[in-house]
Amino acid sequence: MSAIIDAWQKLTTNLAQAPYWPLAMLARFSLAALFWRSGQTKVTGFAVDPLAGLWQWGWPHLNDAATYLFAEEYRLPFLSPEPAAIISAMAEHVLALMLLLGMGSRIAAAGLLVMTAVIEIFVYPDAYPTHGIWATALLILIFRGPGWLSIDHWLAKRLGYQAA
Repeated sequence: MSAIIDAWQKLTTNLAQAPYWPLAMLARFSLAALFWRSGQTKVTGFAVDPLAGLWQWGWPHLNDAATYLFAEEYRLPFLSPEPAAIISAMAEHVLALMLLLGMGSRIAAAGLLVMTAVIEIFVYPDAYPTHGIWATALLILIFRGPGWLSIDHWLAKRLGYQAA
């Protein structure tokens, strides 16, 4: 039994010393993909999904389905459907890209955390297990930063600040 406990302690010690940046990169990539794909469902004329091999360059415009969803299903109490759909689509694209690149990562993560809270509170209040996972990953990025494989880290080093 002592050998098992020793092996477990050695494993947990080694895991505690593992670098943070791969975890941060996985969180950034996963969250960026999730929000990007959600934003893509709201627009027509612009579709980019490198993993699926989808490249349709054009000027994006809000599709009717997005406006319908915000009018009938989402029903945010503080915004009318069309502006809410536009803001959502833009935020999902811009903040996801910022997060993926590690550029203004904490700001992007905070914006996506607010969006997650709005979705949880006003749209799908029973989806707290899913939204809790999103919120946890976003909070880790807000508190710990994007890791060294990011534009934020590169800029901090160039400007002489402590790297994020």
